[in-house]
Parts: sequence; structure tokens; C-alpha cells
Amino acid sequence: MRALQGVLLAVMMTAVGCATTNGGTSEQPVGTSGTTPAGPVQVNSSKTGVLPVGQQIDVRLQDALSSATATAEQRFEATTVVPLEQDGRVLVPAGSQVRGVVSSVNPAGRVDRTGKLTLAFDQITVNGREYPMRALATHAFESGGIREEVGTVGTGGAAGAIVGGILGGVKGALIGAVVGAGGVIAATEGKDVELPAGTIIRVRLDTPVEIR
Repeated sequence: MRALQGVLLAVMMTAVGCATTNGGTSEQPVGTSGTTPAGPVQVNSSKTGVLPVGQQIDVRLQDALSSATATAEQRFEATTVVPLEQDGRVLVPAGSQVRGVVSSVNPAGRVDRTGKLTLAFDQITVNGREYPMRALATHAFESGGIREEVGTVGTGGAAGAIVGGILGGVKGALIGAVVGAGGVIAATEGKDVELPAGTIIRVRLDTPVEIR
């Protein structure tokens, strides 16, 4: 248990503080200020069990995405980074699956040298139940941390869920891209957008999601 506490402390120190993830509509260029939360996110909603419009959720890409190789309507998977809680109840556990789709893609070329990817999210799976959702990317962060600890810490029980949520904390905002309106991620250096597996995408709900 002492070793587990030491790992948790080290991971939390890696995670560059906490951010407010509820509400707000402003997008900001990737590479400016912004962090991902290192612990549970509190859901502020007047309705019990509902993720409201504007709720922001940080998800970790399970596969790499690139404007050079992606195709429109391509599906991809992501998982929630930290739990979402409401009044002491975990609505969405860390590691819940979120399904995304590449809405549009523009590879860098001779005419338009800036690669672009538009990412949308349309489904979240919570405790085995699938819920439709509508959400767009607002920020992207480079993931870091201590992934090699997965095998030694374990993933069973509450402690495992906590470690799974914050493991691989945040190195910083992803350099070389900006996230604009409508979930468009554009390269800033005349190159293609490259999102490695493990990249953390912050998404904003455009419709409420009732978790039952």
C-alpha cells in the first residue's frame, strides 16, 4: 500500500495541476496555458445523473491520428482520463470508452500546406451501457507520465481505477497545432497534424447525456 501511495504521489506531481472543466465555450490555441485535471471532475448539473451541455471531458486517444493518413468518417476510440462525479456518485468512471469520428480531413499539400483534422465524438460507454452524445474537440495535450508502472501497480479495485485515470500525466499542451471552432485541429508549421496514441483531447458536450 505504501508503494502504491508513492506511485500516486509521483503521478499527481507529474500532472501539472488541475483545470476547471465545467462550462465555458472559448477555444484557445494549443501550446498556450491549459492543463488536464489530476483527480475526479465534479459535474455541475441541476438534474441528477445528467452530464449537461458545456460539460468538458478529457479523453485519451487509443490510436494515433494524422491528417496525412486519416480519412473522412474514420472511426477511432478514446477513454476518459479521470472520473466524473456528482454528489459523491461516480457518473462516468475513468477508462470509460468514448467513440469518435474524423468529420473531415485535409492533408498538407502544395496548395494548402497546413494539415487539418476535425474530430467529433458521438458515443460514450459507461459500465457497459452505450449512450449517444454530441461533442467536439476544444483542446489537445501531450500525454506523458510513467506508463511502465501499469504492470507493477495493477488495475483492480478502487486504487487501480485512480491510477488508471491519472497514469501518464500531462507533459504540456501539444506543440505545433491549434484547436479552433467546430473541433478543427490545424497544424501551425505548414505540416500535417500528428496526434500520437495517448494524446489527451478535451471535448465539450453539445447535448446533455443522461447516465442511468
